[in-house]
Amino acid sequence: MSPLDSYRRLFGLTGPAYVLVAFVARLPLAMSQLGTLLLVAGTTGSYGAGGAAAGALAIANAVGAPFWGARADRLGQRRIVAVQSLAGAASLGALLVVANSSLPWVWSAVAGAVTGLFLPQVGPMARVRWRPITSRSGRNEPHLVEAAFSYEGAADEASFVLGPALVGLGVSLASPTAALAAAAVVLAAFGTWFALHDTAILTHSVARSGTAPRGRLLTVGLVLLCISQFVIGTVFGSVQTGTSVLATDAGQPGLTGYLHALLGVGSVAAGLGMAALPPRWPLPHRLRWFAVLLLVLSLPLLLVDSLPTLVPTLLVLGVSVAPYMITTFTLGERITPPSRTGAAMTLLAAATGLGYAVGAALSGRLADWGGHTPAFAVTVVAGLVAVAVSWVGGSALRVGRAGHGSDRWEPAQRHTAL
Repeated sequence: MSPLDSYRRLFGLTGPAYVLVAFVARLPLAMSQLGTLLLVAGTTGSYGAGGAAAGALAIANAVGAPFWGARADRLGQRRIVAVQSLAGAASLGALLVVANSSLPWVWSAVAGAVTGLFLPQVGPMARVRWRPITSRSGRNEPHLVEAAFSYEGAADEASFVLGPALVGLGVSLASPTAALAAAAVVLAAFGTWFALHDTAILTHSVARSGTAPRGRLLTVGLVLLCISQFVIGTVFGSVQTGTSVLATDAGQPGLTGYLHALLGVGSVAAGLGMAALPPRWPLPHRLRWFAVLLLVLSLPLLLVDSLPTLVPTLLVLGVSVAPYMITTFTLGERITPPSRTGAAMTLLAAATGLGYAVGAALSGRLADWGGHTPAFAVTVVAGLVAVAVSWVGGSALRVGRAGHGSDRWEPAQRHTAL
């Protein structure tokens, strides 16, 4: 079956409205990180302060995500995601007030942390819904779940294309304040809509049934996957900061969002094409070679010295991003007990946010010292770590058929559970 046929059959199970709502609802998170960086950097004149505020938002989101994911596993997504959406929108409004006041920048970082704590991880929550959605169809089509994860990876990347682009548009037409205000409105409307959608009932039914075994969440394999996602988050944070510095030095700060969005263009295309990969290619092997590709394609960033040279570099680098992320999330879903999937998906997302925080803060400090090149060097180091983790620790990610689902997998060595 071609990727197009797989996606057509997959989306036929939910209808187009759900696909649209689930995509738009994840945009505020993508907008908030860059928006916070530009807002605080603009009001303070320091990339370090902007990176710290954006990093505080990402760290708090990383800390809160597993908590919310675990609550959703037990109580269902409806009430949890609805509370997050409304509280997150209100917190974004508070962040705007604090950042535009005369308070020291550290208070903006505090407000960013509160905002990040409540922002929902819509992408991971959407991934959790696909297995019960496909099971409800009554068809034994395991490939649909893998196609769903390929789509969700591409959708996440597309959101991180459109999100920064919308921030760039808001900065160009008005200000970072206007961009973040728009994000708050979108979150309140579409985040709540996603929370109350009928598909949430499926996960809620599983949570209430109590029939699925709880199982262990933290295994050596899942920890390695969290490190892998931490790496990709560091790539996002460092590329975003380096791009912001280069665009500002060129006198075009409003282009930052558009330029960073280029990273996701190739990533979206590569992510959608993942559904065509042969099933016989083991997931741990994919992760290894996608890590190598990430490293190789990040090296040209060290040679970038202008916006025209940055454009093709970001486009090509993006080809490695979605395949790497899709593989880690797919592995995470397969080595996790069904009743802990929400916690596992949000834990991986949390690692991504933590990596973003470290990447943004570290590259921001280095940019204050030496400009965009040291910031991009953080990206290359992240690629090196990705290669080391996937090749040295890949044996812990070997998977084999499990007995609790027709297409559910588990680690080959269960005694490695933490």
